[in-house]
Amino acid sequence: MATAYESFNLHTTPERFFIEACDDGANDVLAIDRVSTEMTLTVRKDIPPSAVTRPVCGIMGTIRLVAGMYLIVITKKKKVGDLLGHLVWKAVEFDVISYKKTVLHLTDNQMQDNKTFLSMINNVLNTDGFYFAADYDLTHTLQRLANTSPEFQEMTLLERADQRFVWNGHLLRDFMTQPELHKFAYPVVHGYITMHSCCINGKIFGWNIISRRSCFRAGVRYYVRGIDSEGHAANFVETEQIIQYNGSKASFVQTRGSIPFYWSQRPNLKYKPKPQISKNTNHLDGLQRHFDSQIITYGKQVILNLINQKGSEKPLELAFSKMVSSLANGMVKYIAFDFHKECSRMRWHRLQILVDMVAEMQDEFGYFLVDADGSVIVQQEGTFRSNCMDCLDRTNVVQSLLARRSLQSQLQKMSVLHVGQRVEEQTDFEKVYKNAWADNANACAKQYAGTGALKTDFTRTGKRTHVGLLMDGWNSMIRYYKNNFSDGFRQDSIDLFLGNYAVDEVDMSTPLHEPKDWKFLTLPIIMVVAFSMCIICLLMAGDTWTETLAYVLFWGTASVVTAGVILFNGRDFVDAPKLVQKEKLD
Repeated sequence: MATAYESFNLHTTPERFFIEACDDGANDVLAIDRVSTEMTLTVRKDIPPSAVTRPVCGIMGTIRLVAGMYLIVITKKKKVGDLLGHLVWKAVEFDVISYKKTVLHLTDNQMQDNKTFLSMINNVLNTDGFYFAADYDLTHTLQRLANTSPEFQEMTLLERADQRFVWNGHLLRDFMTQPELHKFAYPVVHGYITMHSCCINGKIFGWNIISRRSCFRAGVRYYVRGIDSEGHAANFVETEQIIQYNGSKASFVQTRGSIPFYWSQRPNLKYKPKPQISKNTNHLDGLQRHFDSQIITYGKQVILNLINQKGSEKPLELAFSKMVSSLANGMVKYIAFDFHKECSRMRWHRLQILVDMVAEMQDEFGYFLVDADGSVIVQQEGTFRSNCMDCLDRTNVVQSLLARRSLQSQLQKMSVLHVGQRVEEQTDFEKVYKNAWADNANACAKQYAGTGALKTDFTRTGKRTHVGLLMDGWNSMIRYYKNNFSDGFRQDSIDLFLGNYAVDEVDMSTPLHEPKDWKFLTLPIIMVVAFSMCIICLLMAGDTWTETLAYVLFWGTASVVTAGVILFNGRDFVDAPKLVQKEKLD
């Protein structure tokens, strides 16, 4: 495999950026013309002595904003660990550098738009969870990498990467057309990676989790649900658990993703907006596209639908069940498990019902295992595709239980565990295991919903606690605020970063200045004034109690009625995306 360079110096002059490869024996320099934007290879002697120099850790790519092109570089990285002899890094800090030396050529409105777009790019970059490796393909599972052709093995990292998980794919579009530049850039994945050196029975082994978030139909909790016309599901995450011991390696892969038909759940100021199933689209066609691609990639599919089977979630469960039956595909099996009902009143031990229910299927699917000689012993022949409403909290709990069951079998096969020993009895390892899966839940939740995950007390300790319930309440409040009042900006940020919206270099007008409806300003002011007057009337009583009561009733009624009107028109008051109009669902 053609690996990428690992360390760089960025030399800046008024005319060019020079990115120098600093690896041993390297003499290549990438020169970027700040006027023509042309990228060419040169050598060290062409770097002017007057250039301003600083070290950088890698190139994320380039993007066009209102002021012109920008170069995005990784300025700080943190070592995650060693995967099969390859260093894996987490990108921690970034810099967005303008090609232009000034923005004085812009109008005031254009300057403001450019500033907004820059804050959007930084919003995505500041979302924790970007990872890369210079000499290993993080976008593929061990099994996919083992089943590739010699031609694939010779490709560069950028050429061979699974585009579903390359979050800087849009930023690297200019690099992709010039193969000689591929050594200067990495495919960067978004999600969560943790690596641990563990010990059981005196035997040291590596245990890792890699969660890869798809950049297809990417977005935030309430603005991106269901699937798109290509069958890509919202919040799709591929999670791979990897074990390394004495040269042998094993992996177990699971997936999660939004319920794969056309539905929406737009924020409207209510705590839990009612899901809406589209009435005017061919759901079965989208569902079939989704599972056709899943079967090609992963083999047999077992759907674990964990949503409620009553209330507002019930229509989704009924529709999903009916559609899978209509699909009539023997490779797809559907299992509904009402997580909240089964585990109500702190009965979390009842999750074992689901684990036992799918045990035979899990044994049939198996896992991927390669011995120390590199020979493939077994392959994983299917995956569990778990979902709840958000594919976060309930989903992660179930995935951690299935992963532990696979781990039990793998460690026994590798002779790490003795006959009759259980993983959960290994106290030190179990603590590492539970905390890592809880951290995985938090990472995926922050990236999609804006807060840490719920129910992580169970994942960390194996039981539900009252403190955990209080923390879930707090996180739910934060989610409510973010989902209603800041997620439109977050969605726009992701769409700009991934290229779903591109700034037009000819037409510089942007949709950032959509005028707000009169209700947006008027009704909240009326409600605040009315509520304030109600409080004042209570504190400063009139001459008689009847007079005070009349004032309180008048202003109290005014505030309640205004609040009711605001709730009725809730969609006008939430922070909605401006850049890309997602599919409008009935």
